[in-house]
Amino acid sequence: MVNIYLDVCCLSRPFDDHSHDRVRIESEAVLTIMQRSRQERRWRLVGSEAVAVEISKIPDDDKKQKVSILSSMLQPVIAVTDAVEKRACALESFGFKPYDALHIACAEHAKADVLLTTDDHLLRTAIKTRALKVRLENPVVWLMEAINK
Repeated sequence: MVNIYLDVCCLSRPFDDHSHDRVRIESEAVLTIMQRSRQERRWRLVGSEAVAVEISKIPDDDKKQKVSILSSMLQPVIAVTDAVEKRACALESFGFKPYDALHIACAEHAKADVLLTTDDHLLRTAIKTRALKVRLENPVVWLMEAINK
Protein backbone atom coordinates (compact mmCIF):
# COMPACT_ATOMS: atom_id res chain seq x y z
CA MET A 1 0.00 0.00 0.00
CA VAL A 2 1.20 3.49 -0.87
CA ASN A 3 0.63 6.10 1.85
CA ILE A 4 -0.03 9.55 0.38
CA TYR A 5 -0.11 12.68 2.51
CA LEU A 6 -2.01 15.56 0.89
CA ASP A 7 -1.33 19.05 2.19
CA VAL A 8 -3.96 21.79 2.22
CA CYS A 9 -2.64 23.28 -1.03
CA CYS A 10 -3.58 20.01 -2.75
CA LEU A 11 -6.95 19.76 -1.05
CA SER A 12 -7.72 23.36 -2.03
CA ARG A 13 -6.59 23.06 -5.64
CA PRO A 14 -9.92 21.76 -7.03
CA PHE A 15 -11.57 24.95 -5.75
CA ASP A 16 -9.02 27.41 -7.14
CA ASP A 17 -9.37 29.45 -10.36
CA HIS A 18 -9.33 26.97 -13.26
CA SER A 19 -8.73 29.65 -15.89
CA HIS A 20 -5.01 28.93 -15.41
CA ASP A 21 -3.85 25.72 -17.12
CA ARG A 22 -1.53 24.71 -14.30
CA VAL A 23 -4.27 25.04 -11.68
CA ARG A 24 -6.71 23.01 -13.78
CA ILE A 25 -4.19 20.23 -14.45
CA GLU A 26 -3.11 20.03 -10.79
CA SER A 27 -6.75 19.98 -9.76
CA GLU A 28 -7.46 17.06 -12.08
CA ALA A 29 -4.42 15.20 -10.74
CA VAL A 30 -5.51 15.67 -7.12
CA LEU A 31 -9.06 14.51 -7.86
CA THR A 32 -7.75 11.51 -9.85
CA ILE A 33 -5.49 10.49 -6.96
CA MET A 34 -8.38 10.78 -4.52
CA GLN A 35 -10.72 8.83 -6.81
CA ARG A 36 -8.21 6.05 -7.43
CA SER A 37 -7.55 5.74 -3.71
CA ARG A 38 -11.24 4.99 -3.18
CA GLN A 39 -11.58 2.60 -6.11
CA GLU A 40 -8.40 0.57 -5.98
CA ARG A 41 -7.50 0.65 -2.28
CA ARG A 42 -3.78 0.46 -3.20
CA TRP A 43 -3.33 4.08 -2.23
CA ARG A 44 -4.16 5.34 1.25
CA LEU A 45 -4.67 9.06 1.78
CA VAL A 46 -3.19 10.24 5.07
CA GLY A 47 -4.10 13.42 6.90
CA SER A 48 -3.28 15.10 10.16
CA GLU A 49 -4.60 17.44 12.79
CA ALA A 50 -2.45 20.09 11.09
CA VAL A 51 -4.61 19.76 7.95
CA ALA A 52 -7.77 20.42 9.98
CA VAL A 53 -6.26 23.45 11.70
CA GLU A 54 -5.00 24.93 8.45
CA ILE A 55 -8.38 24.37 6.77
CA SER A 56 -10.09 26.19 9.66
CA LYS A 57 -8.04 29.27 8.74
CA ILE A 58 -9.33 29.46 5.13
CA PRO A 59 -11.11 32.85 5.02
CA ASP A 60 -13.69 31.93 2.34
CA ASP A 61 -16.40 29.94 4.17
CA ASP A 62 -17.64 28.21 1.01
CA LYS A 63 -14.15 27.06 0.04
CA LYS A 64 -13.41 26.08 3.65
CA GLN A 65 -16.47 23.81 3.69
CA LYS A 66 -15.59 22.18 0.36
CA VAL A 67 -11.96 21.59 1.36
CA SER A 68 -13.13 20.17 4.68
CA ILE A 69 -15.38 17.69 2.87
CA LEU A 70 -12.46 16.55 0.70
CA SER A 71 -10.26 16.20 3.78
CA SER A 72 -12.75 13.74 5.28
CA MET A 73 -11.30 11.15 2.86
CA LEU A 74 -7.94 11.31 4.66
CA GLN A 75 -7.56 8.30 6.96
CA PRO A 76 -5.78 7.91 9.26
CA VAL A 77 -5.50 11.37 10.77
CA ILE A 78 -2.14 11.79 12.46
CA ALA A 79 -2.15 13.55 15.83
CA VAL A 80 0.25 16.41 16.44
CA THR A 81 2.24 14.98 19.34
CA ASP A 82 5.20 16.47 21.19
CA ALA A 83 7.53 14.40 19.01
CA VAL A 84 5.86 15.70 15.84
CA GLU A 85 6.11 19.29 17.10
CA LYS A 86 9.78 18.80 17.99
CA ARG A 87 10.49 17.46 14.49
CA ALA A 88 8.57 20.38 12.94
CA CYS A 89 10.71 22.86 14.89
CA ALA A 90 13.84 21.13 13.61
CA LEU A 91 12.50 21.33 10.04
CA GLU A 92 11.86 25.06 10.42
CA SER A 93 15.60 25.50 10.92
CA PHE A 94 16.04 24.26 7.33
CA GLY A 95 13.87 27.11 6.05
CA PHE A 96 10.44 25.49 6.02
CA LYS A 97 7.47 27.65 7.00
CA PRO A 98 5.75 26.53 10.25
CA TYR A 99 2.73 24.79 8.68
CA ASP A 100 4.89 23.21 5.98
CA ALA A 101 7.26 21.88 8.63
CA LEU A 102 4.31 20.52 10.60
CA HIS A 103 2.89 18.76 7.52
CA ILE A 104 6.27 17.19 6.77
CA ALA A 105 6.67 16.06 10.39
CA CYS A 106 3.17 14.52 10.34
CA ALA A 107 3.84 12.80 7.01
CA GLU A 108 7.11 11.41 8.35
CA HIS A 109 5.38 10.22 11.53
CA ALA A 110 2.73 8.48 9.41
CA LYS A 111 5.51 6.84 7.36
CA ALA A 112 3.97 8.34 4.23
CA ASP A 113 5.64 7.40 0.97
CA VAL A 114 5.03 10.85 -0.46
CA LEU A 115 3.74 14.26 0.60
CA LEU A 116 1.94 15.91 -2.29
CA THR A 117 1.85 19.68 -2.58
CA THR A 118 1.31 22.34 -5.22
CA ASP A 119 3.44 24.81 -3.23
CA ASP A 120 6.53 25.59 -5.32
CA HIS A 121 8.38 27.21 -2.41
CA LEU A 122 7.88 24.09 -0.30
CA LEU A 123 9.10 21.87 -3.15
CA ARG A 124 12.19 24.04 -3.75
CA THR A 125 13.05 24.03 -0.04
CA ALA A 126 12.63 20.24 0.09
CA ILE A 127 15.04 19.76 -2.83
CA LYS A 128 17.73 21.60 -0.85
CA THR A 129 17.10 19.58 2.32
CA ARG A 130 18.58 16.12 2.62
CA ALA A 131 17.25 15.55 6.14
CA LEU A 132 13.71 14.59 5.08
CA LYS A 133 12.25 11.15 5.69
CA VAL A 134 9.46 11.58 3.14
CA ARG A 135 9.48 12.44 -0.54
CA LEU A 136 7.76 15.70 -1.52
CA GLU A 137 6.29 15.98 -4.98
CA ASN A 138 3.82 17.87 -7.13
CA PRO A 139 0.64 15.76 -7.63
CA VAL A 140 0.90 15.90 -11.45
CA VAL A 141 4.48 14.62 -11.47
CA TRP A 142 3.74 11.92 -8.90
CA LEU A 143 0.57 10.73 -10.65
CA MET A 144 2.35 10.43 -13.99
CA GLU A 145 5.07 8.32 -12.36
CA ALA A 146 2.50 6.15 -10.57
CA ILE A 147 0.50 5.56 -13.74
CA ASN A 148 3.63 4.61 -15.68
CA LYS A 149 4.70 1.98 -13.12
